[in-house]
Amino acid sequence: MENKNYKILLVDDEPDVLEFVGYNLSREGFRVETASNGREAIEKAKITEPHLIILDVMMPEMDGIETCNEIRQIPRLENSIVIFLTARGEDYSQIAGFDAGADDYVTKPVKPRVLISRIKALLRRYREEERSDGIIELNELTIDKEKYVVTKNGKQIALPKKEFELLLLLASKPDKVFSREEIFSKVWGSDVVVGDRTIDVHVRKIREKIGLTNIKTIKGVGYKYESEG
Repeated sequence: MENKNYKILLVDDEPDVLEFVGYNLSREGFRVETASNGREAIEKAKITEPHLIILDVMMPEMDGIETCNEIRQIPRLENSIVIFLTARGEDYSQIAGFDAGADDYVTKPVKPRVLISRIKALLRRYREEERSDGIIELNELTIDKEKYVVTKNGKQIALPKKEFELLLLLASKPDKVFSREEIFSKVWGSDVVVGDRTIDVHVRKIREKIGLTNIKTIKGVGYKYESEG
């Protein structure tokens, strides 16, 4: 899918940021809409149904965290990717953002090349989700969701059910950061009580069995499958 087919909603209360970032995104061929506050963003998102939303965290009236929480309650926006813009060193904002349902974050001042690289990586998800054959292909790795089979460079690798489901979850949305809570809920179920180190142990076993360096630890948050790595 060409960039011009992707819709991006850029939200920030600083006009200079809207102009600067919006210009760079438009130059890359993206279709860009802008909003200057959270409430305006929600209304525009309902109308345009953007593929990706760039949200500033610190905004008056309704901040980015609250805006993201509301967006995630709207069924037709559940697949919209959310990137937060945060001031450097705002670790609490990053963690709160992931808890609210964000997929990634970029620190200010924004470097256009970094932002565009992140956007392109995250938008690969849409191309992956357009596949209907139940197979995920990521470089040399193939995951067959229907047969519970993992293949690397043509060699089949046996994984226990939970390790397979964890790998499948991370690989299903490359470059999305999954919080530990989200992983527990989707792989083990919210009613199942497991130890704090359970995810870490399963990730370690997957890395050892498959020889993967793509599964990255996001300190204080969770894990992601890096599409390039």
